Amino acid sequence: MDDPRSVPSYADGPFSRLCRYMLSDPRDELFVRLTLRVIVTQLVAMGLLYAALRYTELPALVPSLAYLAFWGWSAPPIILMLHCTMHRKFIVRPAQLDWAHPYLMAFFFGMPMGFREHHIGMHHVEDNLGRDLSSTLSYRRDSFLQFLLYFGRFFFLIPFELPRYLARNRRTGMARRAIVGEVAQWSVVASAILLTDWRFGVTAFLMPVLLSRFMMMAGNWGQHAFINTAYPNNGLTNSITCINSTYNKRCFNDGYHIGHHLRAKRHWAELPGDFLANREFYARHGAIVFEKLDFFMVSLLLWLGAWKTLAKHVVRLDGPRTDAEIVAMLKSRVHPVQEWPAAQAAPSPRRIEPASVSGADPDPTFGAL
Repeated sequence: MDDPRSVPSYADGPFSRLCRYMLSDPRDELFVRLTLRVIVTQLVAMGLLYAALRYTELPALVPSLAYLAFWGWSAPPIILMLHCTMHRKFIVRPAQLDWAHPYLMAFFFGMPMGFREHHIGMHHVEDNLGRDLSSTLSYRRDSFLQFLLYFGRFFFLIPFELPRYLARNRRTGMARRAIVGEVAQWSVVASAILLTDWRFGVTAFLMPVLLSRFMMMAGNWGQHAFINTAYPNNGLTNSITCINSTYNKRCFNDGYHIGHHLRAKRHWAELPGDFLANREFYARHGAIVFEKLDFFMVSLLLWLGAWKTLAKHVVRLDGPRTDAEIVAMLKSRVHPVQEWPAAQAAPSPRRIEPASVSGADPDPTFGAL
């Protein structure tokens, strides 16, 4: 496996000792270093953007596109860092930093300030079924037009639907935070446009908000594009896993979405070992695993109708199958699901327990295409 199965190691200096004191899990020192680095680089990038727009003769499009390209490269690891830290305790001393961390990152990168409330308070509870406000079930997942409808509903209605859902399910604290976060984020965007150079506000604040929401929903679309109603609803039947990808190296093994849905608090470095230890169970339940693709590429290939390309990247967990057989299977799982069989609708209580999550791969050649 090419995906990381350990965290970077650092010298036992004063900074690492401080991190061990502050953090719930010392392995998350990587996130502290990443946070400090991006704060500096984003401040510099924002300063350069503002100066270029106000004090140079460059066409505004040039620095704006340069900034957005830099943002686009920097944002995915930040979004997935926040995904990891919302599922597991991060900073314990002082606890205020743990509260402030996601809001600080949202300021620079535009992620929804209600990201945690949506993801923890709703998505993982409903597990992509009908009550999930980001459910893909009712859409045809190989249609870009259907995705635009999906994204449009999320973008325009989630500020109202999410607090209502949380309040109805007695998560009133989350509901309040979702409302305050949405109002605060759009207030920051409006202030940046009205009180600074409007071109700076649009580029550094409005566009990241729009792009991050589009990216997150395009990723969720790919993660839950293939639905297998032959089994009870769980991570194996409504999610996919992507292995051996550059995305996993940059984004903390986010491709292991099946394993994440089965045990959301598992540390990201343990996910490849968990997958290897349980690949036979994945095979028996018809799980879909892609190699050398990420969720965004899966979504794009679906929209383009590139079934043969998708099939070539499917790992044959259950033995040899032709590309034509794989294409037929993939096509059968993208149709709208109007109703999951009643007896199978609830998430399966079963959790996959790995035989081992460390050491040598059980099969060093596994997954090679």
